[in-house]
Amino acid sequence: MIIQEQICWLAALPARTYVFATILQMRISAYVCLVILLAQLSNAKDKAVGKPTTVPATIDHDRVVVDADVASANGKVEHVRAWVDSGNPDLYLSGRLATALGLQVSCGDNECSSPAPSSISIGALNIPLSDVKQTKIPLKPVNASAVMAPGMNAEINIPSTVLRHYDVLVDFPDRKFSIGAPGSMHFQGSGGKVLVNIENGLIQIPSQIERKKYNLALDLGASISFLSAQLFDALAAAHADWPQMTGAVGPANTWGFNEEPGWTLMRLDRLQYGPLFLTNVAMVRFPEDRLHLFEQRAGIATAGLVGSQALLNYRVGIDYAKAMVYFDIGRTFNFPDFDVVGLVLRPENDGQYTILGVADFNGKPSVMPAAAGGVGRGDHLVAVNNIPVRGATMGQVWSLLRGTAGQQKILTIERGGKEFLVGAQVTHFLGEREDSEKTRKN
Repeated sequence: MIIQEQICWLAALPARTYVFATILQMRISAYVCLVILLAQLSNAKDKAVGKPTTVPATIDHDRVVVDADVASANGKVEHVRAWVDSGNPDLYLSGRLATALGLQVSCGDNECSSPAPSSISIGALNIPLSDVKQTKIPLKPVNASAVMAPGMNAEINIPSTVLRHYDVLVDFPDRKFSIGAPGSMHFQGSGGKVLVNIENGLIQIPSQIERKKYNLALDLGASISFLSAQLFDALAAAHADWPQMTGAVGPANTWGFNEEPGWTLMRLDRLQYGPLFLTNVAMVRFPEDRLHLFEQRAGIATAGLVGSQALLNYRVGIDYAKAMVYFDIGRTFNFPDFDVVGLVLRPENDGQYTILGVADFNGKPSVMPAAAGGVGRGDHLVAVNNIPVRGATMGQVWSLLRGTAGQQKILTIERGGKEFLVGAQVTHFLGEREDSEKTRKN
């Protein structure tokens, strides 16, 4: 409309100003052409980059799982569930998937391996797996196993070595996952520079705890956050008022390692994580041997990692090409992840759940011990409130064990081939102290 008015104004000018009007009209025409050219270039760029693909995501045990199609070089395609695993550079497959794709599997003493599939498709995006030279497969049972790890329903993970070539967005509040070519996403929220290992895509975020600088990994494949033993112990000694406990319950019950009943947990009062300020972050004391391996992979000194449980209120965007991470808050709900029955579990290859131990609460076992007619190490959890748990995922089992503090759950326990019932209450683990809450509000 503005351009049309200018042209009409030129037509009404007297003859003596014709030269000036002609020049001005030429400039306006050049301006219009420039605008059209820039729009065409912008459209061409958008078509070249392409649009990212967005798919629904399941948040299971605070892990992100999506649908995917996996293809082998011989043309076979399998539709499976895939775990978005930004904190792990290795590609894992289930034994069933490797067999179905016709991959050549070889086994050693601890695990099996195979060549990688040719590609994995998520939504409309086909992702080549040419960077991956070898996959890892659970040792037993190779052919029958329909999961890449007990307690999950995923048959393949999407590791950092694959994700590093793309823009990635994990939308926890709306349960969506987006992935696209570099430059295809417009991230929102607070952004900050990060350190990306160019060889494997592992991310370290410059952080601060009590005004001291540390690097903490971003691991959206982890269900819980970890802090180095040295730093954990120093903070625990200096802040006896911070909630602490022993026993990996809820999201801290990661894979059912034998040592998980002895893991120590603490709520970190405040953490500056890149551009983000997090409060009351549940942290596990990082075992020294695992931290050492973690640092080797990261290629840099690190004080631990922040997992998904601390970020469930956010949309987390990763621009690998520009080494930027974005946090866009989507809600402020406080998840009761630690209002649970205090069991520590191990998912088995056959779908059963073995009880590794019981977490203490106020110096006493939170669930009746075997000596008093309750549960003991080595028992199997068969059902919760008559709902069977065999074959369920860790997330599904812990949703059954979660509730309101004081709520009664009826556990079906199996020991030596015999089943019996045990009553257990939901306990409010890692709860804030009243004086700490009042101080924060003031």
